[in-house]
Amino acid sequence: MGRFDRRESPLSVTYEPTSVKDLLVEMKDTAELLIDLSYSAVLHGSPTIAEEVVELEHRMDVLQMRARMSLMLAARSPDEAETLAPVLGVVGAADKISDAAGDIAKIITDEIGLPDAMRGALTGGVETLVRGTVASDSGYAGRTLKDIDLESKTGVRVIAIRRDDDWILNPGPKTRIEVGDVTLLRGPETGVVEAYPELAGEPFEPAEPVEPAIDDLERAVDSIVLMKNLSELAVDLAYGSILFNNEELAEEVSNLEIEVDALQSRFEAWTLRAAREADDPVSLRGLIHLGVATEEISDAAVKITEGVRRNLGVHPVVEMAVQESDEIITRTVVREGSDLAGTSVTNGIPTTDVSTSVIAIRRPDEGWLIGHDIDTVLRAGDAVISKGTRTSAEEFEALAS
Repeated sequence: MGRFDRRESPLSVTYEPTSVKDLLVEMKDTAELLIDLSYSAVLHGSPTIAEEVVELEHRMDVLQMRARMSLMLAARSPDEAETLAPVLGVVGAADKISDAAGDIAKIITDEIGLPDAMRGALTGGVETLVRGTVASDSGYAGRTLKDIDLESKTGVRVIAIRRDDDWILNPGPKTRIEVGDVTLLRGPETGVVEAYPELAGEPFEPAEPVEPAIDDLERAVDSIVLMKNLSELAVDLAYGSILFNNEELAEEVSNLEIEVDALQSRFEAWTLRAAREADDPVSLRGLIHLGVATEEISDAAVKITEGVRRNLGVHPVVEMAVQESDEIITRTVVREGSDLAGTSVTNGIPTTDVSTSVIAIRRPDEGWLIGHDIDTVLRAGDAVISKGTRTSAEEFEALAS
């Protein structure tokens, strides 16, 4: 699992006795990678990355078909069908995210066009996503990710590697980086600036943001960036609601989806108004495509929570899949006198050396604090829902105890 040949035909699908859990793990990891890759393709205007999205989308079609086959064979009675129905929802949601990512990639592959201001706005996220090829004289070449230890030193993670025609979707500590590997790095911009030259043999130069010349276009761009952030947050919270069988988190996912729908309506109005003043209104077509696809991601998040919202329970296979995926979601209670108590959180990032994102905080006297715009100081008693690697999750838990 986690590696496949791009030359595999997406049209030929036969049943294989594969664990449903393993299929769900790969589908979740692939869906999240597809979101990153599709927006990265738009950000860098890269047909190469966009084509990789299309290939992975085909792979996702195969995975979801095999998962459906396995689930159909597993349901032998009405009771089993009832417990497995929400699992089908999770499978369908991952496939829907894949389709949305493919639509985003088409902005590049079909040369639909996108305003430069949109690319500038996408660089303003909490984390930077960059594509780099391992240079022949790189100090990382021939070493494992554990040996390099990028995450602890810089906060940057290698989230995927393309080697010739193969993708390594979930590189682990034992994965060895080779000269010529095309890597995807994700982390804070300061960390990327530090790590990228050692990997690629050249400095990383962030693109200068382009300010929109039209007010309505600026509003549209701001809206689509917020929609993207809220949709990604909705997916994270949806998996969190499954992991903890938490109806309140599932309800927050529904609220986020409603907010994204409202944003899309305003976004479309501002885009149409901007077209009146734009020198080339056709260049705004990509914005519309981006808005529709982003909204579909938030719809998929609601589908993930279906079993929790309808009180059907959470099938153990889904819980295990969420726990074993690339990035895991954890619930941590901040203890009195711990190193985490009194730590500031800004834009979802706590001021610690741990590479973990805070996606929600359950505060006893205030309820839920949700979103990338969390700006608060952690208190004893806070229940923190966070996302990161296993290593960072263990370190985060140690700080809280």
